[in-house]
This record gives sequence, C-alpha cells and structure tokens, in this order.
Amino acid sequence: MKRSFDERQIIGVLKEIDSGITVAALCRKHDISESTYYKWKAKYSGMSLSDREKLELLEAENAKLKCLLAESILANAALREKSGERVEA
Repeated sequence: MKRSFDERQIIGVLKEIDSGITVAALCRKHDISESTYYKWKAKYSGMSLSDREKLELLEAENAKLKCLLAESILANAALREKSGERVEA
C-alpha cells in the first residue's frame, strides 16, 4: 500500500541523511524508492519547517490576490459593457 507523507515528514526524512545514513538505507527505512527521495530532495532541499510555513502563507496570499484581480477585471468589464464601451476579451 502506498504511504503518503506531508511536507513536515518529508523534510524530516531529508534531514536524516545528515546523520550519515546512506540513501539506500534511508529509502528502505521509510519504504520509499530512491527516485522519490531524489524528487523530494530537488523540491525541498535546504528547506526548514519555518521556510515551508512561509511558503504556504505566500501561496495562500498569492491565490487570494489572483482571485481579487479576477473579480476586479470582471467588474471592470461589466462597467464598460454597461456604459456601452466595446469590451475585448
């Protein structure tokens, strides 16, 4: 059965390599493939938990700003349409 890891667990697994354990042994210990380890390393390498939390906050703020921008564009288009201006997509 496939086991899922959250970001905190992934960062913890990646930090275990600093203790001197080999990649193969680490992968056996956590029942993951070496390719999974290297994918995680590419994505989370050098990241601490506080960095990950900051990234999550920035991603949430970015999503909120994108939503506000989309609403603003729609409102602007509606105002133009109401005033009779030509609206281009």
